[in-house]
Amino acid sequence: MRLERNGANPMPAQLTPDERAALLKIARQSLIDAANNRPPTPLPEDLPPALLEVGASFVTLTARGQLRGCIGTLEAYQPLARDVRQRAAQAATQDYRFPKVRPSEVNNIHIEISRLTKPEPLAYSEPAELPKLLRPHVDGVVLSDGLRQATFLPQVWEQLPDPAEFLSHLCQKMGAQPDLWRRRVLRVEVYQVEEFEEAR
Repeated sequence: MRLERNGANPMPAQLTPDERAALLKIARQSLIDAANNRPPTPLPEDLPPALLEVGASFVTLTARGQLRGCIGTLEAYQPLARDVRQRAAQAATQDYRFPKVRPSEVNNIHIEISRLTKPEPLAYSEPAELPKLLRPHVDGVVLSDGLRQATFLPQVWEQLPDPAEFLSHLCQKMGAQPDLWRRRVLRVEVYQVEEFEEAR
């Protein structure tokens, strides 16, 4: 039985196809600039108002179906268009798991953008309750333990559909033992995303 959750943070109005296309174009140009060690191209002056609102994003790069970089922020503090531009450049050059994207790779890289809701605390009193509170394929999850923190986007449920396995891998990403979530109550936040990508 799934426990009920209250106070879920609603997803803002979905972006229109034109707004999504504009963000993907910005991310693509930012990737090109970063791979070629160029300063970021200025944002278009005629951006839709929705893209000038403060927003948080993750940009994921893949090459031939394999992850090539993913960086984002959980905190919205700058216009969404600017945030996407910054995250695309960072995913190309600052993801410690991968070498910097080379100019020769750019044409083979596929871009996916995730627009985040504000993370909301998830209250629970016993470790065994936590998997039942998570919504696979819906919730992004942030785990925190002291100064350590890690997150998985909702898309990760595709590889880790079991909530217990999802949490164990997230603990490992945080730098902790995989069973940490089973042994004590951690700080947990959840969020949702609006996900869209370039045409394949």
